[in-house]
Amino acid sequence: MAASEPAPKTPIYLDYQATTPTDPRVVAAMQPFFSGSYGNPHSTQHAYGREAEQAIEAARAEVANLIGARPGEVIFTSGATEANNLAFFGALAALNGERRHLITLTSEHPSVLACFEELTQRGYDVTILPVDKEGLIDCGALEGALRPDTALMSVMAVNNEIGVLQPLEAIGALCAARGILFHCDAAQAVGKLPLDVKRANIDLLSLSGHKLYGPKGIGALYVGRHVRMKPVLFGGGQERGLRSGTLPTPLCVGLGHACRLAQTELAEEVRRLTFLREHFLSLLAGSLEGWWLNGSATARLPGNINLSFELEDIELVLTHLDDLALSTGSACSSETSGPSHVLTALGLNTQAAHNSLRIGFGRFTSQDDVEQAARRIAQVVSSVRSGEI
Repeated sequence: MAASEPAPKTPIYLDYQATTPTDPRVVAAMQPFFSGSYGNPHSTQHAYGREAEQAIEAARAEVANLIGARPGEVIFTSGATEANNLAFFGALAALNGERRHLITLTSEHPSVLACFEELTQRGYDVTILPVDKEGLIDCGALEGALRPDTALMSVMAVNNEIGVLQPLEAIGALCAARGILFHCDAAQAVGKLPLDVKRANIDLLSLSGHKLYGPKGIGALYVGRHVRMKPVLFGGGQERGLRSGTLPTPLCVGLGHACRLAQTELAEEVRRLTFLREHFLSLLAGSLEGWWLNGSATARLPGNINLSFELEDIELVLTHLDDLALSTGSACSSETSGPSHVLTALGLNTQAAHNSLRIGFGRFTSQDDVEQAARRIAQVVSSVRSGEI
């Protein structure tokens, strides 16, 4: 770069549903366990191993405390995708085919839908229920889909694209009354909203570190003590025999510390992000027409906004918004062609689903960031519509 050229400006990060930056306080908590306290947590015959084991158990307790569970009910995994797989294949294997009907929603995360597709191939009968135009499940329709042979239901706490919150307590009550296992992919909810697995009658819950300002490569599965499980990985029998493999002490510590911080700061962060979201929408409404919010405006994650615009092609807008880091949908399905399956589930046509932006605010988003983003999106969309760019 020539000396006279300005350094490129770092884009404003607005993709918090895809991933969150690791909080510097989490990095500091992890640091000692990379090279100083490096013992294998399963080698408890000496001080190095015991130190690592103690750090992991403290982290397990922090994860459990955030979701209202007991420490012994938390199994560390590599992330929410692995946790989802373990929940389905482990719990269903323990049932030994006693019941073979499963239920999920059409708007679920790809890591859930792909598992259910595989389970269909293995002979399970899967019901995939629709959601309404706001992205919410009709509990009456859900109750009507239950059968005597229903083994398990999986419903996402917060949708990763549209941020909609499902009525977990109502769903959990329906499942508990019939002895149906209730699994919840809560990767987008944990640490961002109050969540209690006991109150919601959740039997299995998946979470991911990098969605709540922890490191990538670590997650957890809550397994209620009453839930029978079989392993899907075999080896040394770690994690109650359900997930073999040496635990990565620094990552476990990082997840635990991230959970502790989230719990401490949750109420204030919900208030702050709700204000930023409404401020952004108000600014955009005052400067641009021809757009709408996808999903419920009220039953929604504080930091999530998903918008569709009246446009020919959203890609031209994104090309000229290189000062903003945002996306058109799920990072986990961005390599697939076609419109978002979540947005089409709401009833949007192909064009409207294609011309959408997912905007995510988080812990390090400032009011100035939000105001700049609203102004830039309005400017670029207007310029594309007028043919100026």
